[in-house]
Parts: sequence; structure tokens; C-alpha cells
Amino acid sequence: MLKIMIVDSDIKRSKPLKQSLLDSGFEVIAHVKNDLTLDAKCRELKPDVVIMDVDSPSRDTLENICVMSMHEARPVVMFSHDGDKDKIKAATRAGVSAYVVGTIPTERLTPVIDAAIARFEEVKSLKEELHLANLKLDERKVIERAKGLLMKQRNLGEDEAYTMLRSMAMQRKVKLADLANQLVEAAKMLIV
Repeated sequence: MLKIMIVDSDIKRSKPLKQSLLDSGFEVIAHVKNDLTLDAKCRELKPDVVIMDVDSPSRDTLENICVMSMHEARPVVMFSHDGDKDKIKAATRAGVSAYVVGTIPTERLTPVIDAAIARFEEVKSLKEELHLANLKLDERKVIERAKGLLMKQRNLGEDEAYTMLRSMAMQRKVKLADLANQLVEAAKMLIV
């Protein structure tokens, strides 16, 4: 059963949403009246999904979503009465997984939450892939720098320098990128 946290300043407005969630088999673990404590409440309660009901997403609301997403990202579904394209773009950039204008019937609530979770997981996966690609690129750059240092220092060809780096890394039982980084850092100290 998915744990849902509702964020809405208007308790009366959120009652039908809460009932629809309960009727659809979700567990509503909290109703938070404002988004100022969004990050802290998410860390404390660990909801699976956050549902926000706002008239229009304010800059502060979007900033609070960003802060929450930096610490413990989770799917956010936003119900709003503002269909402005710029607001929708800003909300999705802040971390909103599904932006729904107006209200939706109970039978459409589960598919919206499912779509928000799927989009959240896809974006999370893409971010992880990008992070890994950037790490590998950074490692490749430092290996190239270390190789260049060995080529210059020992008058080696590119293949010979790479083979020497690999051999040194295996002897010391460290990753090639870590050894390359050590060599580059040592060279910086000697130059200064």
C-alpha cells in the first residue's frame, strides 16, 4: 500500500481528495497545511508520494519542492487551478512528476499517481545515468592528463604511458582513475 502525504492549506478542499485516496486503497499518512515544512515532513514521515493541492504554484512552493527533491526525492503530484504553461514548466523543473489542472474523478486518481511514479522513476534513472557518464568522463580526463605527464616526463608513447599507468594501478591494487588522480595532484604540488 502506497503511503501518501497531502499538502493543502484548505482542509475542506482536500477532504474529497483524501477520501478518494482511501477509497482507491492508498494510505494517507499525513495532511500538511503548508509547504514550508515539506522537506522536514518528508524526511520524518517518508511518504511514497506527495500530493499537493494549490490554487497556483508559488515561487516558494516550487523552491520547497526543489529542497525536498535534493534531500530525498519522491514523486510529487500537483493539483492546481492554474493551467499557465510557464507555471507547469516551472513545476516540472522543480520536481513535480504530474501536474493536473482542476480535479479528477476518483477512477482516474490511481492512473495519475501511477504515471507520476513512472515518470519519477524514469527521470531518476536518467539522472543516475548522466551522473555515471559524467564520472566516467571525469575519470577519462584525469587518466589522459596522467598519461600526458608520463609521456612528457619519461619520453613515452601514448600506448606505453597507458600500459605503465595500468601496471602501476594493478601493482598498487587501486583504480586506474584514482592512481591517475594521485599522479596529477603530485605533479601540481611539484609545479607550485
